[in-house]
Amino acid sequence: MPSRDRIGRSQLKIEIYKVKIIIEIMKYNTQQKKMALPEYGRSVQNMVDYAVTIEDRAERQWCAETIIHIMEGMFPNLKNVPDFEHKLWDHLAIMSDFKLDIDYPFETIKPENLKVKPDPIPTNEKRMRYRHYGRLLENLIKKACEIEEGDEKNNLLALIGNHMRKDYITWNKDSIDDQKIADDLKELSDGKLHLNEDILALMAERMEKNYRQQRTVQKNMTPQKQNKNKKQK
Repeated sequence: MPSRDRIGRSQLKIEIYKVKIIIEIMKYNTQQKKMALPEYGRSVQNMVDYAVTIEDRAERQWCAETIIHIMEGMFPNLKNVPDFEHKLWDHLAIMSDFKLDIDYPFETIKPENLKVKPDPIPTNEKRMRYRHYGRLLENLIKKACEIEEGDEKNNLLALIGNHMRKDYITWNKDSIDDQKIADDLKELSDGKLHLNEDILALMAERMEKNYRQQRTVQKNMTPQKQNKNKKQK
């Protein structure tokens, strides 16, 4: 029979081994190898790492195809996306750090292509006079200057005026009068656009119409939706 000391030492080794397993399981991701594509998770990354270590080429190939099948199942809604399978094989190569020696069904991405920076997005560097009105409103004012006098231009000016009122109050949180809007519009249009009495009346008519529409929508809403909107406000 084995001695008690030998049994004790064996039991101690088992307990130490259990602790090592628990420590390995409880490791934080920050303590482990950085993942090239975190969206696939640690389990898939471990599969890829294991596939790289397989010596038999046929078995390594089978393992890689199995991993691709698993990756495909993680995003079933993308199966009909063009080149989806090609992208999966690219991702497999990236996750293996391009060390997985298999027969790829597609020509995969090259390591040097990953470091190529995209072309910078062109931006409009022209300075805005009033940032709270935004670039879109400036473009709208420029368009209004090109329209001939008539109902179309008047309606557009009323739309611009009400939009300027809304933007001004949103950013400044102060009361505002029509003269301030008229002065800003005149400045932004280089003196080409003016808010006369007809435009101001049209602005008021539009605001009243929008208010009535909002009231109608609120009346037709169920009590549950009304309470939800009040909570959001």
